[in-house]
Parts: sequence; C-alpha cells; structure tokens
Amino acid sequence: MNNDRRVVITGLGVVTPVGNGLETFWKNLVEGKSGIGRIQAFDTANYDCKIGGEVRDFDPKNFFNNAKDVRRTDRFVQLAMAASKMSIQDSGVDLEKVNRDRFGVIVSSGIGGLKTLEDQFSVLMNKGPQRVSAFTIPMLISNMASGVISMEFGLRGPNMCIVTACATSNNSIGESWRMIKFGDADIFVAGGSEAAIVELGLAGFSAMKALSKRNDEPERASRPFDRDRDGFVISEGAGIAIVEELEHAKKRGAKIYCELTGYGLSADAYHMTAPPEDGGGAARAMQLALDHAKISPGDVDYINAHATSTGLGDISETQAIKKVFGEQANKVSISSTKSMTGHLLGGAGAMEMAACALAIRDGVIPPTINLENPDPQCDLDYTANKAKEKKVCVVMNNSFGFGGHNATLVATAFEK
Repeated sequence: MNNDRRVVITGLGVVTPVGNGLETFWKNLVEGKSGIGRIQAFDTANYDCKIGGEVRDFDPKNFFNNAKDVRRTDRFVQLAMAASKMSIQDSGVDLEKVNRDRFGVIVSSGIGGLKTLEDQFSVLMNKGPQRVSAFTIPMLISNMASGVISMEFGLRGPNMCIVTACATSNNSIGESWRMIKFGDADIFVAGGSEAAIVELGLAGFSAMKALSKRNDEPERASRPFDRDRDGFVISEGAGIAIVEELEHAKKRGAKIYCELTGYGLSADAYHMTAPPEDGGGAARAMQLALDHAKISPGDVDYINAHATSTGLGDISETQAIKKVFGEQANKVSISSTKSMTGHLLGGAGAMEMAACALAIRDGVIPPTINLENPDPQCDLDYTANKAKEKKVCVVMNNSFGFGGHNATLVATAFEK
C-alpha cells in the first residue's frame, strides 16, 4: 500500500426522506425536521408498524439515459443511480477527460431488490414459472446498482458490491479509500442504497420486534438515546460520495469537502442481531480508524453515531465511545441524524458521511431530535434537539450491522 496517496471526497449525492439533493437534505437536518410519516407505498392495516421514511417526489426517469432501464431495475438501483448522478455532477468531474479504466464503482445494498423478489414470487405462485420476468435475477441481486452505474457512465475500474447489512455503505467508502491508497484506482463512485419499505421488509423487521410502533406520532418515533425509544424506523434512500486521490482531484481543480484519513472494521462475533453491551466490536473499529488516521480521540470534534433508536444498540455504542475516548467522551459532540431520517439500512453510512462532510464545511453539528428524556445509560453530549455551531475539523462516522459487522470512517478538514 502506498500510504503517501491521500484520499479526499470531492462530490456528494443524496436521495433521502428529508430531501432529495444535498442542500435540501442538509438544511432540513440542521433545522431538525423529521422525514418520517405513515407509509404510503402499500396498505399497512395489518401491520404493527405503519410508519417509515419514504423518499417523496422521486421520478427515476429523470436519472436514466434509457427509459427502458427504469422498467428493468429495482427501486434500490434507481435511488442509487439518482444519488450517483448528483454526486458526479457535484464533483465537477469531466468524464471525457479522466481515465475511466481507473474510475471505479462500489455502490452496495444491504438487502437488494426486495420489491422485485416479492412481486415475482407472487407471479410464480399465481401465474406459474413461464410468467416470471427474465429480468427477475438482474433486478434483485445486490451488485446490480454498482454494475448499472458503471454501464451508465462507462466506468471500467474496480467494481464490486459489499453486503454488510447496515455497515454496507461505510465499507463501500472505506474500501474505495483502501484501493486508491493501494494504487488500483484514482477515483470512485462509492456508497449505498436501500428500498426495503415493502410488505415483506416491514413484516420481517416487525416479526423481529425491531421497529417502533409509535404510529400516531411518526415524527417522534425515531428517538436515539431517549429513555422512551421503542425501536428503529425503517427508511429508504441512497447516499453516494465521489472518493478521489488528492493529486487527481487537484489536477482538475476539484472542490474538496474533506480528506478521508481513517477506516476501521471489526466483527462482534457475538449475536446475529444484537451488539454486545460493552460495545467491544464497535470500539475496535473506532480505534482502528483513529490509528489509521494517526488521530487521538481528543482531536475528534463530531461523531455521527450509528444510534438507531433501539434499546441495546444505543447503550452499546455509548459504551464503545467511552471505551475509546476515555476522559474525552464527555467533550466530543455526538448526534444521530437517524432521529430525522430513520434508518436507511445499507444506504445509511454514506448518507451520514455526507452529513459529516457538511458539518466540516459549515461548522454545524446537526441535532438528535426527540431526545426528551435521556436514558440514564446514555449520558454523553448528543446535541439534543437543536443544531450547534462549532468548528469541525475531525469527524467520525459509525455504522454497525446485523451479523456483527462494524465499520467506522474518520475524515478531516482538508489542509494542503
């Protein structure tokens, strides 16, 4: 690995429950606006949970060169394509002037084409195997977002999909960083996408007793670190970053949001869906990211917490922060933007990386809304209910997934 190769973020794109497009998304986060509401995609009468974070005002036809591709792709691919186009445009990269053999794509999904699976299984059961679509498999496999994006833009560099549940898009950005460091590519479209607000998805997460049932107050349902939290809120959307080698970015005069300096990952090796109470696995990922970045805990200004609003998860992450930060744990600003967006699953980490980059740009810590009665076991500074102005030079972005997957990114304000 050539550790002299520095890596920066030069473009961002988001499609989220709190807004499509970077500035709308960020404005609503800073203002503490919730994107959670009653699910409109299907009838939830028979479901315990009736709420989610749906992407509104989204027309996939606006983001594909070929209209046929809209019919041939699942919603998670469509959301990923939209966020990718936004990020490429935001980066200002001229595709005709870069070496596309060294331009990679790692855009991933934790679940993939769940709606396609649901629909085509119904066709199989009701109409027989001859009526199942020839596009069933390409539409549902998780790697198709990465593949379709590479085809749309002619990007022939490293291309893959990483499936680590809710750690998915942090891993996608982190492995892009690693490949650029190693010299295998100069620039990546990296992030994640999810579109699991379908009947099977809602039923599956409900059966696990993982979802909030605060159906009468959807905007108040996602409440990380609050004593009265009762589960996470399922959401959909996509987050994409343009991850680029510094000299490559400078040559084309790119604006730079921040420098990616650290990436850590680990396994809990503990339980399929629950983290260990002591946060040991998360702490190892956080420490490794800091070690890579050569940054001490006391230098971190902001942590975008994974904090999904579950009983065990929020306590475990608090313990992990205390384990890594020690005396500094009470001094670092923390927030969970999931209090506003809900949980985008495989799309969460990249969307939250966008929030981290914008916190550096604007010197603002977005709030954790709905934090009205703090859990006694969650006793750190979570930026309760109102954004805070603060100079932000170093950020940490945590994402932890079912299966015990932990991934942490560290980024710093860019210095020449």
